[in-house]
Amino acid sequence: MAHDLLQRIRQRLEELNRSERKVADVILADPARATGLSIASLAQAASVSEPTVNRFCRNFHAKGYPDFKIKLAQSLAGGTPYVSQSVEPGDAAADYTSKIFGATIAALDEASRTLDPARIERMVDYLIQAKQIHFFGLGASGAVAQDAQHKFFRFNLPVTSYVDVLMQRMVASACHTGDVVVVISWTGRTRELVDIAQLARESGAVVLGITAPASPLAAECTETLEVPTPEDTDVYMPMTSRMIQLTLIDVLATGVTLRRGEDFLPHLKKIKDSLRDTRYPPRG
Repeated sequence: MAHDLLQRIRQRLEELNRSERKVADVILADPARATGLSIASLAQAASVSEPTVNRFCRNFHAKGYPDFKIKLAQSLAGGTPYVSQSVEPGDAAADYTSKIFGATIAALDEASRTLDPARIERMVDYLIQAKQIHFFGLGASGAVAQDAQHKFFRFNLPVTSYVDVLMQRMVASACHTGDVVVVISWTGRTRELVDIAQLARESGAVVLGITAPASPLAAECTETLEVPTPEDTDVYMPMTSRMIQLTLIDVLATGVTLRRGEDFLPHLKKIKDSLRDTRYPPRG
């Protein structure tokens, strides 16, 4: 689809030769500007020849540069482009702030368009019927697991979060039918979490995953929310991944709240009101 063009360019960067990579870098650095460049201007900006630009365009199923520019414009119209600009050592505060916010907004937009609402409904089904819920995560995903416990304890269910592998293994082995284990992993390739998901399923638990599509962890889960993984977590500190995971936890918590119905709202209000006396009153 046209709106996936920028994402496809970014995913295929490593496949491109050196000259085509230069063209991709210019386009991804400022896609809106690229739509207004002539083929000569783009070639000059990338320090390549015009035939190289045409070859690049055909690599992405365009008939030529004019057709590619149309597809690029459609991609911009279809959603926020994924920002691939990395923070550079010489960036000023305005530069790296803009890049980080832009990348986060774009990643959230991309994730929202790829999520399957039917999967969300099925995961809410499992959560609403759970006897107890355990959230597992490591590293940055561990902080998300703890945030999930903070939200889900409000539902009058036993809810725990664990960020230690040994505790996760013991809890998974002690699970029973009716328990739900939610495993959070951006890459889905962490061996310990894959093993723990398998162990929890063998113990009778439903295992839900918030992870990458077609990953080893996804294969071990009863149901998953699968999101793309454009962020290179092997090199850069995970930023956008954590924001997407936190948002998905909010989505699931909201789904459970709505399923509980209006009769459950006074309980939630009671918890919120309990914090009132811990805060200074607002200034007049």
